[in-house]
Amino acid sequence: MRHALVTGGSGSIGAAIANALASAGNHVHVHAHSHPDQAIAVVRQIQSAGGSAETIYFDVTDAESTQSALTNLLQKTPIQILVNNAGIHDDAPLAGMRTEQWMQVINVSLHGFFHVTQPLLLPMIRTRWGRIINISSVSGVVGNRGQANYAAAKAGLHGATRTLALELASRGITVNTVAPGIIATPNTSKLFSDEAIQRLVPMKRAGTPQEVANVVAFLASEQASYVSGQLIQVNGAMT
Repeated sequence: MRHALVTGGSGSIGAAIANALASAGNHVHVHAHSHPDQAIAVVRQIQSAGGSAETIYFDVTDAESTQSALTNLLQKTPIQILVNNAGIHDDAPLAGMRTEQWMQVINVSLHGFFHVTQPLLLPMIRTRWGRIINISSVSGVVGNRGQANYAAAKAGLHGATRTLALELASRGITVNTVAPGIIATPNTSKLFSDEAIQRLVPMKRAGTPQEVANVVAFLASEQASYVSGQLIQVNGAMT
């Protein structure tokens, strides 16, 4: 049984990804920081469906605590499937954006990617098999008003994905980015009205977390062994 780590696993998309990976027969480490109770609920959901999962808690922006948590985890097993899903919004037009808003969003999405991924690489390389999937956003592809910080962080993941895919190509490890568009989560209705979704999305609806998870599960599978360095958009034909 392969072990998977899903950061931000307590949110809607992260929970769907964790469930999909568990359904495929992996043991899933469901990560959380601010919402540990939600991570516990995801683990219970997986276990009630006959899957295997456990929680793990750390702050991806804190290099020391992340390293400590991952060192403890790696003493038990290498992680062969990593989904970097942790991310936050803190929107404002750049002219009025505070330094803290810029830094925190970059810290979670981009620095968090480094803090989590780097310690896991050598143990993964030793197994000669791995899947790294970075969750980005349509904002990182086409931009979005008020999201210069978020778009910059997610666009940075695209470059990191391409480079890491080249570095790991000979080691049996693939690295890809999945960029969701407008996905139906508890926050979606606060950000997009039904009219806005109809206007912005050619398919005239928001996507579902499960539709994102389906793509991630494929990229994490044996069937995706020759897919690497790619940016795959799940956005109802928005771009």
